[in-house]
Amino acid sequence: MNEHKRIELLMLFVKLAEELNYTKAAKALGISKGQLSEKIKRFEQVLNTPLLIRTTRNVKLTQYGVQVFEQGKAIRTQLFNLERNINNEKVEGVIRLTAPRMFAQVYLPTLCAEFKKQHPNVEFDIDASYTTHNLNTKDYDLAFRATTTPPLDMVAAKLFDYQHIIVASPQYITTHQNINTPSDLTNQECIVVNGQSCWPFNSEKVTVSGWLSSNDNNLAKQYALQGSGLIRIADYFVKKEINTGVLSTVLDEYTEQKSNGMYLFYPQSTLPSHKLKTFIQFVKMYFKAERFAQ
Repeated sequence: MNEHKRIELLMLFVKLAEELNYTKAAKALGISKGQLSEKIKRFEQVLNTPLLIRTTRNVKLTQYGVQVFEQGKAIRTQLFNLERNINNEKVEGVIRLTAPRMFAQVYLPTLCAEFKKQHPNVEFDIDASYTTHNLNTKDYDLAFRATTTPPLDMVAAKLFDYQHIIVASPQYITTHQNINTPSDLTNQECIVVNGQSCWPFNSEKVTVSGWLSSNDNNLAKQYALQGSGLIRIADYFVKKEINTGVLSTVLDEYTEQKSNGMYLFYPQSTLPSHKLKTFIQFVKMYFKAERFAQ
């Protein structure tokens, strides 16, 4: 069998090994399930060894399948790097990003638009969610993530630190007095975001409740702006509202001083293209300038 045919079969097997599902892998590859099945059988014949354990419900890798999968991923990474570094002086094409929804809402509109002004031939594909994607197996170039412990298999650049604070509108604070200690929150309207009803403080945790619970931070902020309750939220998400006075912090002296970091990640196994290097440097300078301006 020709070398290019073996490489094709290897890449098909790597995708199947990632999904462990013929239907999903075939859909991602743009071929039929039957075609994929036949090609994988052919690959096993070429290697003269079983790579998969097939059952009626799922697929598992054999010992040899695991070895081929790991080596196949390394070869795929080399192919990606080769492709990315051809014409590496050009800043053009798609940059695929994944970021927490709050961060994406606050920063990515300006960040990506400003980069686009400098490099008109760049496009962005953005996943704004709280799903932690594995950049070693998924087709994202870069990830923004909030963490206190960056993964060791990633190149990580810290962009800024942030804390969670409790805020409400001046209207709410005026009409709902006696918010002097954390325990006073049990008698307040607290908007619960992402199911986080246990609010930590320096020396205690308080279980809060209220008339609204939502998985949408922006929706919760809008209700807080209307005077409908208190929210516990990342400080960067309400920085503009605090600066303009439409939201105010409460219980500052009790607020937990634990900081999280917002990082920019990419896999250590990936040699960034000129396009990605340019964007990474732009992101670092953007947040450096923002910190300087504060």
